[in-house]
Amino acid sequence: MTVQLAIVGRPNVGKSTLFNRLVGRKLALVDDRPGVTRDRREGEARLGDLRFAVIDTAGLEEADQGILSERMRQQTELAMASCDGVLFVIDARAGLTPSDSHFAQLTRRSGKPVILLANKAESRSVMAGIDEAYALGLGEPIGISAEHGEGMSDLRDAIVQMVPWILEDEPEEEDEPLTDEEGIVRPLRIAVLGRPNAGKSTLINRMLGEERLLTGPEAGITRDSIGVDWQWRDRKVKLFDTAGLRKRARIEDKLEKMAVSDALRAVRFAEVVVLLLDATIPFEKQDLTLADLVEKEGRALVIAINKWDLVKGQNGLLKTLQEKAGHALPQLRGTKVVPVSAAAGEGLDHLLQCCFDTAEIWSKRISTSKINRWLEAALSANAPPAVSGRRIKIKYMTQVKSRPPHFALFGNQLNDLPQSYTRYLVNTMREDFELPGVPIRLSLRTQENPYARDGKR
Repeated sequence: MTVQLAIVGRPNVGKSTLFNRLVGRKLALVDDRPGVTRDRREGEARLGDLRFAVIDTAGLEEADQGILSERMRQQTELAMASCDGVLFVIDARAGLTPSDSHFAQLTRRSGKPVILLANKAESRSVMAGIDEAYALGLGEPIGISAEHGEGMSDLRDAIVQMVPWILEDEPEEEDEPLTDEEGIVRPLRIAVLGRPNAGKSTLINRMLGEERLLTGPEAGITRDSIGVDWQWRDRKVKLFDTAGLRKRARIEDKLEKMAVSDALRAVRFAEVVVLLLDATIPFEKQDLTLADLVEKEGRALVIAINKWDLVKGQNGLLKTLQEKAGHALPQLRGTKVVPVSAAAGEGLDHLLQCCFDTAEIWSKRISTSKINRWLEAALSANAPPAVSGRRIKIKYMTQVKSRPPHFALFGNQLNDLPQSYTRYLVNTMREDFELPGVPIRLSLRTQENPYARDGKR
């Protein structure tokens, strides 16, 4: 999520001095001799209210293949390829050099946004050198003095203009740690949900290899949501058995209401929910209602088709059920559909592997730079519609949290953005970033007109 900026330029223009200024410590070696920096160095930069990662790079030099200078340049090119923006530094005292022009072309070819910095601009005598920098075609140069800290406010404003999502004012919600206080990896919490008599308790018993939970042909045996610690292939798991959930209109008994409430708490407490369906009557309306509940609670979903041993002779049935899941659950498109037999113990390893795979997708983080490159392509392929003759302007997007993946979209007039267009963005993102079977949250953040309160336009 952190914005990364790479400092590049020819040797001895003050890149490492600027790096030290931004990180607030003398981490990088600085000397009057050129070529002191060789390896990439990363640090946490602070510039006013901005926080970002900064990369100090070796001075760009033309060199033959295989020698040290060429390998140093390759490291710089890798830094440019991985960053969100480039700070291209020249020496304002020395003015423009052929090396500056050559490597400005290399920077442009990287396709990354660039801020042009004319360093060592402590006095007015260097104005001619700053003016020469316009010839690089990298925009308006900013005069700074990395050694004395001059021009840092102008640099701050230029960074905000180049990567506006750096100003995201909502603090990132911290994901629940994957380890406990002692550093031990905590178990994956899996809740098994379904209609009464779908075989939930039988499934968990088969996983555990013992009759841990009460089972029988009668529907509604399970009332309490039981959590059981277990280990599968050296991975810790906490399994939650839940009461069978009927249609709300049929629930009248107080005890059943309490059992349902307990089951819903188990869903909220879980990370992955296995929705267990009966292969003989799959995808009943109540099944879809439960899947929708899982999506609203923001949990990861895996669908298990139980009693598969009774229907596995039907050719093409699994493919049909997978297609039906895609049509019936568009908000969870790509959910894994796994055939199992709790009674025979078939398909359980595949089911658990799908749970762990889906949990990883649910916890996935996508860098802001990737999101905005994707957003640019998505907007080009299908531009947002116009409202009252004015086209809705989408500026940028960032991921504010994971578990489930939650993204914020920034722009103007987003309150008027049709749901069909937000569905387009979510569906395209799900496909392009490989986010099947997990809820995706999208918040619309309309930026207010600062002059609106004064009645100005």
